Amino acid sequence: MVANPQSQMACMTLGSKSEAFHREGKTWLCTAGLPSDVMIEIGEMSFNVHKFPLLSRSGLLEKLIEEFSTEDGSGSVLKLQDLPGGAKAFEIIAKFCYGIKIELTPSNIVCLRCAAEYLRMTEDYGEGNLIAHTEAFLNEVFSNWTDCIKALETCEVLQYAEELHIVARCIESLASKACTDPNLFNCSVSECNDTQMASAPASAPALWNGLSAATKPPSTTDHWWFEDVSFLRLAFYKRLILAIESRGMEPETIAASLLYYAKRYLPLMNMQATYDINPVNPGTTKSTPSEADQKVLLEEIVGLLPIKKGATSTKFLLRLLRAAMVLHASPSCRENLEKRVGAQLDQAVLVDLLIPNMGYSVDTLYDIECVHRILDHFMSVEKGGDISSSPCIVEDQLASGTDPLTPITMVANLIDGYLAEVAPDVNLKPPKFEALAAVVPDYARRLDDGIYHAVDVYLKAHPWLTDMEREQLCRLMNCQKLSLEASSHAAQNERLPLRVIVQVLFFEQLRLRTSISGWFFVSENLDNAQNPNGSKELPRNDEANKMEHAQDYAVAFNITERVSDLEKECLSMNQELRKLAKSKRSWRIFSKKLGFGQKSRHCNAKESKSCDMKNPASSLNGKQDHQNAEVLC
Repeated sequence: MVANPQSQMACMTLGSKSEAFHREGKTWLCTAGLPSDVMIEIGEMSFNVHKFPLLSRSGLLEKLIEEFSTEDGSGSVLKLQDLPGGAKAFEIIAKFCYGIKIELTPSNIVCLRCAAEYLRMTEDYGEGNLIAHTEAFLNEVFSNWTDCIKALETCEVLQYAEELHIVARCIESLASKACTDPNLFNCSVSECNDTQMASAPASAPALWNGLSAATKPPSTTDHWWFEDVSFLRLAFYKRLILAIESRGMEPETIAASLLYYAKRYLPLMNMQATYDINPVNPGTTKSTPSEADQKVLLEEIVGLLPIKKGATSTKFLLRLLRAAMVLHASPSCRENLEKRVGAQLDQAVLVDLLIPNMGYSVDTLYDIECVHRILDHFMSVEKGGDISSSPCIVEDQLASGTDPLTPITMVANLIDGYLAEVAPDVNLKPPKFEALAAVVPDYARRLDDGIYHAVDVYLKAHPWLTDMEREQLCRLMNCQKLSLEASSHAAQNERLPLRVIVQVLFFEQLRLRTSISGWFFVSENLDNAQNPNGSKELPRNDEANKMEHAQDYAVAFNITERVSDLEKECLSMNQELRKLAKSKRSWRIFSKKLGFGQKSRHCNAKESKSCDMKNPASSLNGKQDHQNAEVLC
């Protein structure tokens, strides 16, 4: 984890004699002078030692020596193939039995404690035996964050560590420290280095954990322990997270630690989509797990995610979902992620929602069905959720001219943008496009510009669609909810069906006429209020009123010209349709169904004079406009 971790670890020295063993190949020989009378074989290594130092410290060796001793006094051969720690652990134990100087460190304390238990090195076989010494040093290790992490890493292959509750004690110690201010105990592994140790003055006061004050870490955040615990294998990391959660750690902090751990071992979680599994700490060396191991790891992480809504970011959830599809995680895992994303879909961004299709039968570039399921779950949550997202509340807010920015409106904008992104896919069939767009209710959209843009992109990428299919797609948008810019674009869009273009023109004309009528009504009331005697002249010295009225009349003149142009366009379209109707009978039938005869009577040149500035309100006949709307729709 660091350049020289030994310089930071605690150490206990036992014994005082000088070295009395030397190695020759795969054999350890004791140079005490007397010939050895016992050979102990551990794996491929052999130890030529003496009986008395061993049986005076170990109950198991005493029993074995008695059982396998020969009558002629020749040396016994004992095999200890199941000794925890193997030959390395027995080498240290043999030196302890001979009183030779040894060092207990966090790196070897666990295996020595397990080996001492296996050999039954209790106080019954000599005061100050190895079990007592290792237990005392373990207590010191548990009080230190760095040493405890190192000791826990060595428990991975030792069965006795579980039986002696060493793993449980390590995890409890780490969990308590992770939930405590890090300034109260030893610095974490990632923050300590040789420079800090070297810079500590000799006269610096010692802390309770034995380190100088110079090594006290600077102020840190709640994330200080993420990197250290990310080196643990999955089984230990999972137990640590559960222990931390049981102690009341914030769900947001736990989710952040899971993200850190996932990024280290799941290459698909990285932004660059590379197979460097150590983007957080490039100096470390970790092999890439197999796909099977990555699948298990991902499913375990999903199971550890906090239940609290919003504790895990939607971006992280969508990355996990994408990785789950690539690794072919279990259906329950993917369903869990889809529901979590759906519950907070309003927090998602478009780029993360573009999930590539990983199915065996790939028909579209992006997984439209997955997004459909996520959206369905969001709608089911919203129906039983906050009252502020109900249709009546949203519609009232939209009618008042305010943008409520409720979750449902944010999701509507997100889905409209998603439809526009996936629309160019030539393999995307109209029913699938329509089904996804139809999930968003009409009241969720303040304007239909987004869905209009998506439909326009789809029509452009699919020029082979029939007129019926085009009209069916255009039913997804409400022509009355298009902005002025969108209406202008739609009126000149050759990809739209003619019926839709006529609707757009009609509603724009109706909206402009209504605006003109409302303006003249307000202007007349304002004039009457300013001139109660009926005088229409403005005060000579009121320059502000003169300027305001001049601007209002200019705007009204421009609007009137726009209305006149729209009426001329309608008249021109009717004339062209009549010419086509004369040549083809089908067009005559089409003309009768749409009621172009009635439309022409309303849009003739004589009635267009009704938009004269003297009496603009008279052009708004409520009954005629209602009939026109029925004809066009």
